[in-house]
Amino acid sequence: MSLIKRGSSPSWYIQFQFNGRTYIKSTHSTDKKVAQQMEVEWKAKLHAERFLGEKSRIKIKLAMEQYIDTKIGTPSHRGMLSRLKVIARLMGVNRHLDELTSHDLEKFKRDRTAEGVNGQTLKHDFHLIRGAWKYAHKLGYRVSDLTFPVVKMPKTSVRYLSADEEKRLLMALDPKRDIKYYPAYEDRRGDIQQMMQDGYDLVVLLLDTGARYSEIANIEWSRIHLEDRTIHLWRPKVQNEAILYMTDRVFEVLQRRSEALREKKIASPYLFANKAGGPRGYQARGIRKALKNAGLEGVKVHTLRHTHASRLIQNGLSVYEVREVLGHTDIKTTMRYAHLEAQQVTAKARDVINRLNRQQEEAAYSA
Repeated sequence: MSLIKRGSSPSWYIQFQFNGRTYIKSTHSTDKKVAQQMEVEWKAKLHAERFLGEKSRIKIKLAMEQYIDTKIGTPSHRGMLSRLKVIARLMGVNRHLDELTSHDLEKFKRDRTAEGVNGQTLKHDFHLIRGAWKYAHKLGYRVSDLTFPVVKMPKTSVRYLSADEEKRLLMALDPKRDIKYYPAYEDRRGDIQQMMQDGYDLVVLLLDTGARYSEIANIEWSRIHLEDRTIHLWRPKVQNEAILYMTDRVFEVLQRRSEALREKKIASPYLFANKAGGPRGYQARGIRKALKNAGLEGVKVHTLRHTHASRLIQNGLSVYEVREVLGHTDIKTTMRYAHLEAQQVTAKARDVINRLNRQQEEAAYSA
């Protein structure tokens, strides 16, 4: 039998290879005997499809659930569960997947647009639908031919923080700042002091590494090497690892946190641990509140990553170099910063012409 447990889920998962493909899905059951029976039935269906030419049908909801199950342990898993609820509300998911039409997809696009969602959100919705459709086809289920709508993304300038805006944000996050209705810093509870310090330190690391929020928020101490000032960053989204060198500011933060851990004799493996000692996860409410208190309009947590990239471009790194720093798999993603590189090039061109003009003027004067 090929029954396994995945992540923190109490349910049994079926996983096996058949005809050169890997099959996996949740049984949604904690009873091992039930799970074993489901595995037998699933394998029997696959054999029937393979040798008798039969193709099973699958409901849209179940197809999406099976696809989402393959994303357990990734940053996108929780978001996909939320998107499934939206899709179920607007498109209906109790039909068979082979009954889904291109017209249904166009209608879904119109309905979501009418609700005021932006293009990026709509792209994520279709990513889930397309992913479930492809995965079901891979597993041998009957599917219909679909043409997915084109989602146009508006071209907008990249928002990033100026030096003054960064200063205001860090002041709004300062753990020792005075807060209305709060006691003085020294009199605050230890967990509140730690929560505020975590928010400040996390933002500093995001600004100086350019990493995605989840990459830093959930990082383990084993990936941090203070002796050579490097961070061995695992990027779950693109499934690769990068070695980042610490800025002085990052080193000071990590060294302070390391010393505090030793003093408190805390054994959590995570740099930013939650109350249970596990990874922090997505807890950005305090950071968003600080952005608001600092008066920063149009700024999100991801803006910190844009800020890092923009500063690198503005100070001489090329788009291709920044691609390596950010860990983009497609240069097209990094090209959003190309206008900043072009701005640097035109400034260099101005300096060249000014220098040539001065040389010509000096030569004419000398003559």
